[in-house]
Amino acid sequence: MLKKLKERGCRMTSHRLALLRIMSISEGHPNAAQLYEKLREQFPTISLATVYKTLQVLKEDGQVFEIDLHNDSHYDGNKPYPHPHLICNKCGAIFDGDEVSFLNSISQEIQEKYNFQVAQSQLLFYGVCENCQS
Repeated sequence: MLKKLKERGCRMTSHRLALLRIMSISEGHPNAAQLYEKLREQFPTISLATVYKTLQVLKEDGQVFEIDLHNDSHYDGNKPYPHPHLICNKCGAIFDGDEVSFLNSISQEIQEKYNFQVAQSQLLFYGVCENCQS
């Protein structure tokens, strides 16, 4: 992530470096507000705009994957490639559907059948997670 930002000519501020660190080790799917609150603990002067701008650049460079939930976006820094996400309607948890491997074949089939070049794909499943079912 750091290399891509440098290649784009982005200034490497302590705020951006801290955000990169959080995204690279995050095992969850934080939204911008959660990242902002976490960063404010260390950097009280950081702006929410800095978080959004940095996430946008990382997304454009394929370094984070945006999960667009229409009312809020969450970000996946550990797996910046398209993969299914499972979203619990009760607790709001987001899980990776890594074991499902057909997403690339769907994009290829769309390309072949409709001559449509897929730029980005997103597959979301809504339901109730194992914990909430108990």
